[in-house]
Amino acid sequence: MAQVLEKPVTGYVGRLAPSPTGALHLGNVRTFMIAWLRARSQGGKVILRMEDLDHPRDKPGAAEAALDDLRWLGFDWDESYVQSERVAIYRQALESIHDQVYPCVCSRRDVAAAQSAPHAGEPLYYPGTCRNRFPTWSAALAYKASQPLNSSTPQPLPCWRFRVPDGTVIAFDDVFAGHVEQDVSRTLGDFPLARHEFGAGYTLACTVDDLLMGVTEVVRGDDLLLATPAQILLARSLIPHAIPRFLHLPLVVGSDGKRLAKRHGDTRIATYRSRGYSPETIIGLLAESCGWAERGESVALADLVPRFDLSTIPHEPCRLPEGM
Repeated sequence: MAQVLEKPVTGYVGRLAPSPTGALHLGNVRTFMIAWLRARSQGGKVILRMEDLDHPRDKPGAAEAALDDLRWLGFDWDESYVQSERVAIYRQALESIHDQVYPCVCSRRDVAAAQSAPHAGEPLYYPGTCRNRFPTWSAALAYKASQPLNSSTPQPLPCWRFRVPDGTVIAFDDVFAGHVEQDVSRTLGDFPLARHEFGAGYTLACTVDDLLMGVTEVVRGDDLLLATPAQILLARSLIPHAIPRFLHLPLVVGSDGKRLAKRHGDTRIATYRSRGYSPETIIGLLAESCGWAERGESVALADLVPRFDLSTIPHEPCRLPEGM
């Protein structure tokens, strides 16, 4: 992979990365609001990237609806990309590290079954079962095709895994979460990059895009904090001088303190719009949770730029008020 960026990086470059797997909700918007304000408060650039590679879960019309909701709320961006239009780039990146990847025929169920004592919220550990097992992708594919099916579900394709050397410790200072240190060889093992010969999974596509788009800081929810060391390790093999900083934020949770779910009611932005809420009311509510607005204050997103202060954001999960 060429060791140069697509564009020279000058100043702060942030990004918003919605996924069309569902409707935009309050939790998404709070994180996007902080990411957008973080960039605009520094006179920086905002990139909009639609992460639409999770095809089985992608919902028709969700991408367009998310963009419409973001614009309605007052968001803008300087550049936009769609991941499904960049598969050739991910293929090139995968080919550039061919000596560090190998084909694997283990299913997610196989990997989960091998866990001795998995903990909730932790990524699955892969012990390298298929290391040095298949000389080529074709050999792995032939093996998969030869296996009997246990159901009517089509036999899944092999996946590409990144070979993680023993004792690989990744340490970084998260802008919000603080110091993070992880032995990737013991917590993740050889992690997946693509579930298609020329495809790309989240880790590969997201890492490649952040590097090539010149993103200087990734602002996102802390549910992805444990996945970050793998992205840093991969980035070191691609464009090591362009690795961004990371800023992981607590998620929005229900009034019971648990991650947002249907039991907490309908928190979709489209639903609030249909009920007559204004963009300023929604932004005001979320700004209040960050210490940038008074209780009940309605405020436009752009008017929050001079109020932005990372230090006032609580380090605890943001509880959704009753009735929202």
